[in-house]
Amino acid sequence: MDLWFKEYQTNDMAISCRVLRTLHEEKTPFQNLAVIDTAEFGRMLVLDNIIQTTVKDEFVYHEMITHVALNTHAKPARVLVIGGGDGGAVREIVKHQSIEKVVHCEIDGAVIEASKKYLPEISCALDHPKVEIVIDDGIRHVRDNKKSYDVIIVDSTDPIGPAEGLFSAAFYRDIFDSLNDDGIFVAQTESPFFNSDLIRRIFKDVSGIFPLTRLFLANVPSYPGGLWTFTMGSKKYDPLKTDITKIKEMDTKYYSPAIHRSCFTLPPFVKNLLK
Repeated sequence: MDLWFKEYQTNDMAISCRVLRTLHEEKTPFQNLAVIDTAEFGRMLVLDNIIQTTVKDEFVYHEMITHVALNTHAKPARVLVIGGGDGGAVREIVKHQSIEKVVHCEIDGAVIEASKKYLPEISCALDHPKVEIVIDDGIRHVRDNKKSYDVIIVDSTDPIGPAEGLFSAAFYRDIFDSLNDDGIFVAQTESPFFNSDLIRRIFKDVSGIFPLTRLFLANVPSYPGGLWTFTMGSKKYDPLKTDITKIKEMDTKYYSPAIHRSCFTLPPFVKNLLK
């Protein structure tokens, strides 16, 4: 008998994948956690029945949520990752030679432990000597650490449950205060097809706090609609003015200097969300 995992991406749409086996399942203090092996996407991390990452397409998301900001900043040394318990963002950040320290703040330590065991190709840098893992609420962490970071990456789950507060204007103001004077932050901000109101609100909130706000895109097949948005708030640096000829070659599968520039080219329907 075939077993299928189904995620209801909206009330009227679902994505379904054939499951080869369930590798891990538990109820943590924050959410239901599972790692399943699927025929199409390989091993998949699922939280509260929502796909978080898969070994087949994770590189798109993790490269784009990190390298765009890191290559926009003149010399990022201290970086904070909020969420992202799978470790993919951390793996990409430590590729940059200028990095001195990465603080990885994840509220649910069980996600980190499951990722280390079942997603080693994603979590492989969590034991890197430059990485400090902090099991804490990211909202509290930025509130308690003023002017501490050059770049902050908000690698959150969807805006429900424990991640709901990571999509608020108050949180973005605390991020602004937690950044150094030339700091940059990036957050994943969902699908332009299914979360247009959320994207519009976030862009307005961030624009009211940061001198420069940009939206950029990437294609993540396992996420609703495939097309995914990221919102950047910058105190000083404009990613569109980055000298892409000076971006050093890295081991990436999706991100490149050309993608750094082209990801900010928005289709008209996405651009209209920001008016």
